[in-house]
Amino acid sequence: MTGRELSEALRSGQRVYGTAILSTCARWPAFVKSAGVDFVFLDTEHVPLGRETLSWMCQTYRALGLPPVVRIPSPDPYQASMALDGGAVGIIVPYVETADQVRALRGAVKLNPLKGKTLRSVLAGEEDLSEETASYLRERNEDRVMIVNVESSHALEALDELLDVEGLDAVLVGPHDLSISLGVPERYDSVRFQESVHLVIERARQRQIGVGVHFSSGIEHEIAWARLGANLIVHSSDAFLFEETMKRDLAAIKSALNEA
Repeated sequence: MTGRELSEALRSGQRVYGTAILSTCARWPAFVKSAGVDFVFLDTEHVPLGRETLSWMCQTYRALGLPPVVRIPSPDPYQASMALDGGAVGIIVPYVETADQVRALRGAVKLNPLKGKTLRSVLAGEEDLSEETASYLRERNEDRVMIVNVESSHALEALDELLDVEGLDAVLVGPHDLSISLGVPERYDSVRFQESVHLVIERARQRQIGVGVHFSSGIEHEIAWARLGANLIVHSSDAFLFEETMKRDLAAIKSALNEA
């Protein structure tokens, strides 16, 4: 799958499946490929990945046909450009709360390498690009995907404005941060949290924008949200899945050997 194919799938409502990757083991990409995911989520917000290591991971997964989508540490267009230069196909922008933040990231992801005053004028709607330049930028950036995290009550209040920014391919709910912001920390079954997720799904799909929730606390919620229209399925992470499986298997072995 290419970045363009990922973008088209997200916008059309087709479900795409991925997981967060923490391991930098050289053999790991082949294992991930064999698991059958469509893309990988590489997180530099919470995971201490250096730029060179991140680039190696992006280039490797990309070569295997798994588009690497990188979450940058903050809503910073320069960090987005660095990740894209290293080989990322898509960018996930954390804790976005204003349309201006989304527009600034659009400049880095969808209008690269336009910079400076011209870029600011174009993003503000004060200047139009020539037809030749606009066509060039579309072709140059057609494989790039822009996703923003919805992780706070303020983001929910500005949701329509965020979703109306040109070039947005998908939104990804950050359940932990959102639940805390809503005053129901880690209460993912609460009415307030569930209604908020449903709202994001509904509003995004109305605009043919992809939508998902990065979740690690059971597949039942993921299935329910997918049935409501969520199509960006980011299931857990390699580290968490290892921990879960190891705990379960060791418990079963010890129980069988009467060592529990």
